[in-house]
Amino acid sequence: MKLVALALLLGSVALYSCNQKPASADKTATLGVNPDSFTKVIDGKQVTLFTLKNQNGIQVQITNYGGRIVSIVTPDKDGKLADVAMGYSTVDEYTKDIMNQSGIIGRFGNRICKGKFSLNGDNYTLAINNPPNSLHGGPDGFNRKVWDAEQEGNKLVMNYISPDMEEGYPGELTVKVVYELSENNELSMVYEATTTKPTIVNLTNHTYYNLRGDGDTTILDHTLQMMASFYIPVDSTLIPTGEIASVENTPFDFRAGKMIGKEIKNQNQQLTYGLGYDHNWVLDKTAGELALALKLSEATTGRVMEIYTTEPGMQFYCGNFMDGTVTGKSGQKYQYRSAVALEPQHFPDSPNRANFPSTVLNPGEKYYHKSVLKFYTE
Repeated sequence: MKLVALALLLGSVALYSCNQKPASADKTATLGVNPDSFTKVIDGKQVTLFTLKNQNGIQVQITNYGGRIVSIVTPDKDGKLADVAMGYSTVDEYTKDIMNQSGIIGRFGNRICKGKFSLNGDNYTLAINNPPNSLHGGPDGFNRKVWDAEQEGNKLVMNYISPDMEEGYPGELTVKVVYELSENNELSMVYEATTTKPTIVNLTNHTYYNLRGDGDTTILDHTLQMMASFYIPVDSTLIPTGEIASVENTPFDFRAGKMIGKEIKNQNQQLTYGLGYDHNWVLDKTAGELALALKLSEATTGRVMEIYTTEPGMQFYCGNFMDGTVTGKSGQKYQYRSAVALEPQHFPDSPNRANFPSTVLNPGEKYYHKSVLKFYTE
C-alpha cells in the first residue's frame, strides 16, 4: 500500500509539473524593472513599485512617486515581448528627471502663458519653469509627489491632496487616479478631482512610447492616425495663438494615417516653432464622450496602440528636444526623436482663451477624465 501511495504521489507531481508553466518560462519576469530599486522613503512617505499583469503577457509597472508608468511590456506579432514605454530603472533617476517622463501631470497639463491667469476677477501667478511660460503644473507638480496608493488585483488606486495655493493654484484639490489593466489588453486611467475654491484643472499622463521597444532609436517610421480635423497653432514659445485651424493640406493631417516622419521636415512655420510636432489636436468627438482618438502602429513588430479618451484634445510631441544625454532603463541613450508622447487633455493655455473648452472646476463639481490605452497586433 505504501508503494502504491508513493507511486500515485510521484505520478501526481509529474502530472502537475507537465501541466504547469514554470516560473522561468514567464518572459515578463525578465522584463520591466526591479521593484527593490523603487523602495525608498521620499518626503516622509513610502515609495513602491506596483505591477499589473494579465493572462496575455502584458505587464505594467507603476510607481506612486508621481504616478509614473515605469514600464509597459507587450508582445509583438510573433509573441516576442518588449517594453514599449520609456523610463528609468530606479526611483532616484526619476527624482532627477527633466523630461516629465511617465508621470501624472497636474494641476495643469501643458503650458500657461507667462504663468498668469485670472479667475472670477482674481489674478494668479504660477512658477515659470519653461521660460517665459509655466509648464505641466510647475517645477514641483504632481509627477514629483508621493501619492497614497493601494493595489486591488489589477487595479491601482492613488490619492493626493494638493494644498491651497500649491504651485500658485487656488483651492485645496483632492485628486484620485485609478490605473486598471484588463484581460482585453486595455490600460485605463481615470482621473477625478474636487476643490474647495474655484480653480483650474487639466490632468493627463506623460508617458513616452516606442512600439519597437525602449531604447530604439526612432519614432519617425511609426504610423499615426489621429481622429482630428483641426489643430491649434502656436507662437514661437509654443503658446496657442487662439486659432483653431484645419489640418487640410498641412503636415498636421493624420486623419488617414501616415508615418510620423513623412512630412516632419516640410517647410512650415508651425513645424519650425515646435522643432517638429509639439501641438494639440482638436479631436473629432462629442464633449465628454469616450471615443477613439488615435492609432499608433509599427510595421515590423505589428504592435498597435490605440488611445480612447473623454478629453477634447490630444497633445502630440515627437521627442524634438531629446538629445542623447539621458540613459533609459534599457541602458541605451534616448536619442533625438526616439519616442513619442501622446497626452489626452484640454487645450494648452485654456484659462486665457475664452474660445477653448473651460478648465475651471468649482466647489461642488467633480473633475472627471478617462483615457484608455489598448494594445494589440496586426
